[in-house]
Amino acid sequence: MASIQTAAWDERDAVAMRSLLDRQRAAFDAEMPVGVAVRIDRLRRALALIVSAKDELAAALSEDFGHRSTEMTMITDIMASVGPLKHAIKHVDGWMKPERRALRPILWLLGARARVEYQPKGVVGIISPWNFPVNLTFAPLANVLAAGNRAMIKPSEFTPVTSELMRSLIAGAFDETEVAVVTGGAEAARAFSELPFDHLIFTGSTSVGRHVMAAAAKNLVPVTLELGGKSPTIVSRSADLPRATERIAMGKMMNAGQICLAPDYLLVPRENEAAVVAGLKAAVGAMYPTLMANPDYTSVLGARHRERLEAHVADARAKGAEVTVVNPANEDFGQQNTNKMPLHILQNVTDEMTVMQEEIFGPLLPVLPYDKVESAIAYVNAHDRPLGLYWFGEDAAEQRIVLDRTVSGGVTINDVIFHISAEDLPFGGVGPSGMGSYHGLDGFRAFSHAKAVYSQPKIDLAGLAGFKPPYGAKTRKALAKEIAI
Repeated sequence: MASIQTAAWDERDAVAMRSLLDRQRAAFDAEMPVGVAVRIDRLRRALALIVSAKDELAAALSEDFGHRSTEMTMITDIMASVGPLKHAIKHVDGWMKPERRALRPILWLLGARARVEYQPKGVVGIISPWNFPVNLTFAPLANVLAAGNRAMIKPSEFTPVTSELMRSLIAGAFDETEVAVVTGGAEAARAFSELPFDHLIFTGSTSVGRHVMAAAAKNLVPVTLELGGKSPTIVSRSADLPRATERIAMGKMMNAGQICLAPDYLLVPRENEAAVVAGLKAAVGAMYPTLMANPDYTSVLGARHRERLEAHVADARAKGAEVTVVNPANEDFGQQNTNKMPLHILQNVTDEMTVMQEEIFGPLLPVLPYDKVESAIAYVNAHDRPLGLYWFGEDAAEQRIVLDRTVSGGVTINDVIFHISAEDLPFGGVGPSGMGSYHGLDGFRAFSHAKAVYSQPKIDLAGLAGFKPPYGAKTRKALAKEIAI
């Protein structure tokens, strides 16, 4: 058995989960130290799994979503999983090397040495979401395996076909004591998050993240939380508007806006608001001349999510918002058999509207005008720290002001979302948008224990310095020298 399935949840499943964790930890303890060859072998097996099953995974994702572009899945889930695995394979040997740390010159001259050794933590839990279920399982797994850990994975119940396929594929490539998958609904996720892992990484909403962190705290499990939020886009007066609106539209329409880093709202110069809306409409029409039968455009995941988005639009309209539906072919979405939804541009929005209070996670895009960039910065800073922030423009001084005076998980300049694709950059949020980061070296270190190692020479340094009893004049002289400013 390489996983646990929890179709009908009962407490025996919780016992089985804990048993699996205990077996993984016992196998980890028996294997220590985890050499580079073992780590690379596991990374290569994960890589081979993704590449060989790419078509099956794309089909499973499309079935779960109601429709999802194969090409988009190849870009955002397959290629985006292959990249981190290849990067880890290439760099893990260097990441593992001990790091020499400095000592006072006198200690160094007398033979003392200090270093940091990066040691695997043990068993890491991974809770992955439904919007990019393959990538947001295998990208953190790349770092977890590179760091020498075992892994237990809880994928989303909202993409059951994909989750079951990943369970089966991982069971075929790994022994259950190396990597294992637990499937099931909310009860399974709750029990999973309460396990005494050595580290837990969760990707999902801020509201669920609070529960995950509280559950992990019962066992003092360190957590990495990637939580999303309302990522703002500031369009400068110095921006190339056709280029900016095309890139914003591409990022917002990707996966039908169901991306934790999707631009959540735009802040645009008041005099450019009409031009920005026109640019967005033109860009969407060029990329998606039709929507309903267009294989490139993804469906919203299920009626529940579509109805949530429609409720945001209805609430905004009722409170005075102007709504522009970007429907290039004038298709009748009321007669569709899927949950596809066109882009809705919302103007005259206020903070009293639900669309401005919750992460949108869909093809709705509020546009807020500003008169001075300082007021745009003030608006961003008056709200929760976002996962991503985007700025479009050519004014280097303004760019510096925005970078210096806002706090966000990461920033992409003159595009959206792309900072996540740089494997050497740390990826994570700040405050309500997340805690900790991963990717590349930062991910390796997030899932490693930085062990301090100090080597003392044969010389009695404490006695030589006067810090060994009986204390006397030598001690006082040494203290006076060390404490002096």
